Amino acid sequence: MVSCMERGGRIFSSFHRQARTEGDRSIRARLVIAVLLLMLPVAFLFSLSAGASDASLVALLRSIFAGEALAATDTIIIYDIRLPRVAMGALVGASLALSGAVMQGLFRNPLADPGVVGVSSGAALGAVTIIVLGDTFLAPFIEPLGSYALPLAAFAGALATTATLYRLATRKGRTSVATMLLAGIAIAAMAGAFTGLLIFIADDQQLRELTFWGLGSLAGATWVKLGAIGPTVAAALCAAPFLAKGLNALALGEAVAGHLGVSVQRFKHVAIIAVAAATGAVVAVSGGIGFVGIVAPHLLRLLIGPDHRYLLPASALLGAVLLLLADTAARTVVAPAELPIGIVTAAVGAPFFLWMLLRIRGIVDL
Repeated sequence: MVSCMERGGRIFSSFHRQARTEGDRSIRARLVIAVLLLMLPVAFLFSLSAGASDASLVALLRSIFAGEALAATDTIIIYDIRLPRVAMGALVGASLALSGAVMQGLFRNPLADPGVVGVSSGAALGAVTIIVLGDTFLAPFIEPLGSYALPLAAFAGALATTATLYRLATRKGRTSVATMLLAGIAIAAMAGAFTGLLIFIADDQQLRELTFWGLGSLAGATWVKLGAIGPTVAAALCAAPFLAKGLNALALGEAVAGHLGVSVQRFKHVAIIAVAAATGAVVAVSGGIGFVGIVAPHLLRLLIGPDHRYLLPASALLGAVLLLLADTAARTVVAPAELPIGIVTAAVGAPFFLWMLLRIRGIVDL
């Protein structure tokens, strides 16, 4: 009897300590989200005032809060050039980081992101097809779409590669995560080959545009492009909180998730479509910007834990902040010239990715 009571006491104490630890991590998660909510407008204003122009942060703040008029040139630069660029940077960063967090939770793999399973490559193929062949036999189909043609083509490319991926990885109603990852690598390579072929037949003007776009850039941001991708990205960001419960259940295994009431196959389809929509839209306007989808979610997972109720919104916020800072660096490091933002994110993200690989293999401790 005493032994049973002692054992029960130890179990209760263990559960109590676990609950207290989870509570502490939950409090930390809320604090981190609050800090990121404060950092985002600061990064937004800092990015809005940085650049080759003399428009300063002080002048911008006086214009916003004190009503002081800016110079005519500064007004055009800030409100017609920088503001849509900064807003697009925040949307792109949030979408990439959120997509990475969803993919990592879906595959239960901290190295997964939309690029691994071919989503980004398919989106790039769709966008490059419009850029290179838009004035040829595709013109009658593209002209009615106007500014929506590029993001729609990127979304179609992402969705097509995703559908192919599921057909290859699903058998008898069950989707193999390992097969999906391997098939995704192959599909990404095939999409890259077709993209390379289109680049090969492009003219000089298209080649310059594709080269800069492929490295990732927000230089072409306009209010029209922002309006074209805004509804898709907003829908994906709003859908993210509804994925948190399913991702938390899926972390325990597909069988357990099914017993908890999650329709696993339907949930996977919804999650992949949401990722395809968000990634396709942002790739169309920003090109290849890598590592945001890996770095932001993994940093937050180490800091606040794997609970997707907090991880998803925190990833979106941190992704937006990171991309705004990266874009600011791209515009100021070699001013008045401009670095492609993909170079900046790769310079920071690639060493972090290697550190992740070493840590997972046990060579480096946290």
